Amino acid sequence: MERYNELRQGETGAWVSIIAYVILSAVKLIIGYVFHSEALSADGLNNTTDIIASLAVLIGLRISQKPPDEDHPYGHFRAENIASLVASFIMMLVGLQVLLSAGQSLFSSEHQTPDLIAAWTAAGSAVVMYGVYIYNRNLSKRINSQALHAAAADNKSDAYVSIGTFVGIMASQFQLAWIDTLAAFVIGLIICKTAWEIFRDASHSLTDGFHIKDMSKYKETIEATPGVGDLKDIKARYLGSTVHVDVVVEVEPNLNIAESHDIADEIERRMKQEHDILHSHVHMEPASKSKEEKKSFPS
Repeated sequence: MERYNELRQGETGAWVSIIAYVILSAVKLIIGYVFHSEALSADGLNNTTDIIASLAVLIGLRISQKPPDEDHPYGHFRAENIASLVASFIMMLVGLQVLLSAGQSLFSSEHQTPDLIAAWTAAGSAVVMYGVYIYNRNLSKRINSQALHAAAADNKSDAYVSIGTFVGIMASQFQLAWIDTLAAFVIGLIICKTAWEIFRDASHSLTDGFHIKDMSKYKETIEATPGVGDLKDIKARYLGSTVHVDVVVEVEPNLNIAESHDIADEIERRMKQEHDILHSHVHMEPASKSKEEKKSFPS
């Protein structure tokens, strides 16, 4: 129930992004067109894709809140990862389109110098998007949401893109109108880079990839649990932003079921307390040798 409440809180961050992107994309596209700034138009087009990406995150968070059912006994948490994946595809398509358009314009002989109002529009957008990034970053950490973390990364990228747009437009005022087009090309590269990073993280989770450094922390916690002989095996995977851990440990063979069960409960308690892992499956096996025997007679 706690996890579902956290996912509902994550919807607020998605809505903040959507509202900001709707307003900023409309303003940038209009001003970019009227005042002849390709960089600002590219930035505005980038924000229109961010609307779709944020909607995908919102839908993913909504689906993730559905309780387990007959077809999904582990719940629907991976909808978060799929939402991030969809968002990355959309962003990559637009990034490539911006690159193509800017690349063609770079080799054109006609370049119009954009008005300074386009530069100040980009500067204001950077301030707004950085504020949205701070909000979503803090919220994603608090509720441990991978989808919202991806949205926050996109927010930060957009803030940097707007700063680049501002610099490009200002530079174009010095009889270097082509710099505005070059800024649009760089923006396209940033969009593609952000899309790739989101795709990489989402696909890693969906294919049951797991970071080794996190696994090492789990091993230390389990091995330090009283009653654990040897840690024979440990596996972990992401279900959305939640972690499921499967553990096989050896315990003294003379323990009864209740005593072994107490050790398993203690492992689960420590994993939750120290690593915020709500789902640990612990399998107990009788040790072939006690710890003292293994120290005295190393194999």
